[in-house]
Amino acid sequence: MAFESEHVLVSEIALAVRDRIRAITRGLPEAEEKIDGFGHTTFKVRDKSFVMMGEGEKGEGGSLSFKSDKETQQLLIQKGPYYRTAYIGQHGWVSINCKEIEDWNELSELIVEAYLRAAPKRLAQAYRNK
Repeated sequence: MAFESEHVLVSEIALAVRDRIRAITRGLPEAEEKIDGFGHTTFKVRDKSFVMMGEGEKGEGGSLSFKSDKETQQLLIQKGPYYRTAYIGQHGWVSINCKEIEDWNELSELIVEAYLRAAPKRLAQAYRNK
């Protein structure tokens, strides 16, 4: 499926981050990667998004957004370089510019938590019981 959109990932940085996200989500039951109607690379579980990636027209590295709760969102924003996601931040979503990702262990944990927030209870429980 090809999209003519300025949001499709093109920079080396964004593509490398996407590949690392793929590796993190590979072990999550029923997690899948899709390109949404806006050209964002989206990771979903049963049609519920838990990670989204997008990149502007200039291909400057893009950003990564993930589902969180409001407490975690506030803590991450306070410590930086995370920021509240535009349009969906009121639901706890947090973003980071791909160029600013330094702690992949922390980000991996946050992505798994995002998956567990989006996944149906049975899938989340199956993952926790692994």
